[in-house]
Amino acid sequence: MAGKDKNLVTYCGLCCLDCFGYKGKVADLARDLRQELRKSKFKNFADFAATTGFGKVYKNYNKCYEVLGAMVKFRCKKRCRAGGGNPFCKIRKCCHKKDVDGCWKCEDFEKCEKLNFLTPVHKNASRQNLKIIKKKGLDEFLKGKRYW
Repeated sequence: MAGKDKNLVTYCGLCCLDCFGYKGKVADLARDLRQELRKSKFKNFADFAATTGFGKVYKNYNKCYEVLGAMVKFRCKKRCRAGGGNPFCKIRKCCHKKDVDGCWKCEDFEKCEKLNFLTPVHKNASRQNLKIIKKKGLDEFLKGKRYW
């Protein structure tokens, strides 16, 4: 698989260009929001509001702040093809074992159970992308509509 951009397509057919971990915007926004919350001492307001009838939801402020902290850290340091992502990824291991660039090179991808772990987050996006890649190739896939 030649070309730098093609390395942005994962073995399972997802594309880094569509991923919030790769783009970093969600992490940046979470970082900026945490910074603004600290700067404005919003915790003081949340603690007070949590004791009132109108602001009971603020009792979860600390958990919210913690979740934002986790979002700040969710960035891809390496792409899938460079060893990033899940180190135990069965899909990557399978492609390496079969010596193929991705699942689109395999005749069994539409029924492959290894792709099922993506379903809770990506629904059927991976299989939809794999069909597009198989039909049109990676260059056209990168130019066109992709599913996430």
